Amino acid sequence: MSSQLLESFRLAQLPAAAEAFRSEVRDFLAAHLPPAPAEVRARSWMGFDAGFSRRLAERGWVGITLPASVGGAGLDAFRRFVLVEELLAAGAPVAAHWIADRQSGPLINKFGSPAQKDFYLPRICRGEAFFCIGMSEPNAGSDLASVRTRATRCEGGWRLSGRKIWTTNAHRSHYMIALVRSSGAPEDRQAGLSQFIVDLSLPGITVRPIVDLAGDAHFSEVTFDDVLLADDTLVGDEGSGWQQVNAELAFERSGPERLYSSLVLLDTWIDCLRRSGATPSEATLVGSFTTQLATLRSLSVAVTAKLARGESPLVEAALVKDIGTEFEQSIPAAIAAAVAADPSRPVDAELHRTLAYLSQISPTFSLRGGTREILRGMIARGLGLR
Repeated sequence: MSSQLLESFRLAQLPAAAEAFRSEVRDFLAAHLPPAPAEVRARSWMGFDAGFSRRLAERGWVGITLPASVGGAGLDAFRRFVLVEELLAAGAPVAAHWIADRQSGPLINKFGSPAQKDFYLPRICRGEAFFCIGMSEPNAGSDLASVRTRATRCEGGWRLSGRKIWTTNAHRSHYMIALVRSSGAPEDRQAGLSQFIVDLSLPGITVRPIVDLAGDAHFSEVTFDDVLLADDTLVGDEGSGWQQVNAELAFERSGPERLYSSLVLLDTWIDCLRRSGATPSEATLVGSFTTQLATLRSLSVAVTAKLARGESPLVEAALVKDIGTEFEQSIPAAIAAAVAADPSRPVDAELHRTLAYLSQISPTFSLRGGTREILRGMIARGLGLR
């Protein structure tokens, strides 16, 4: 590993103020998060509950890192880390506000016009504006530079045509920040890409939910058929979309959500082991999970420290996301093998339902936010290997 990348992962501690904030979050969850079975809590950052998100917003914790001048809490990235960690550990339904809080709001705050900041950011912080991300496309996937959805200049603004796919909660969102081609051809790759804020209620937009193997419909395909966008929907400068989206992806790939997607399952299994007694191999597996999680969490905190300093840790975030999702995927597979090792041993029904859900959904962990192939290419470039 390059010395520069090693320096990025020097041990970082959560500040005392962030750790003190943890008890405040736990008190809020105790008061506002209704009890739910593990298979429901395991959906956490795919669980859509607009009411819960608005209660969180009333507390000041949606747009937590955004400036107070636009309705945010003005807190640092460390306290957002603690908030996210506690929400996911509890299995809180955070999908309604998740994208807006994690990346759309910070993106608009960094690159948006004053009018965009004044309009969108207070609504995000009040839990009134839910966002989705328009990046992936049919036949493009994680190769964002090959997008074909196009915005063409016209009288009064831009005409948008094309398709986006695997767009999380588009059918429940108010707005999309879409990465589209505003000049040139797909062969031009990163050149000619721009980002637009798209009001999903506009004429010419069709949103089709996609039902997954678990029976949930959190993905959608979105079609734009000659949609008229006003001039003021362009985020930043025309042609700067690639630089902007990379800054956005650093927020998406670096947080605890890339480590904790299987945590409710792990906690449920450990609770079952406490009641029934663990075999030596099960105890060893618990120790292995604990060691890996502690290491990955330290890496994630180190990336958070860079975000807190205002840096954009693209390569570091890609590395955490790659190994973090590998860890998340290993948990249901290993627990399933442990449960199957003794067919005569009764299996707790709640554990069985939660394990079934995670076993179905875990293959997506290494797809969302960038596939392994894309991320490892980024890491290789960061190490000077390509």
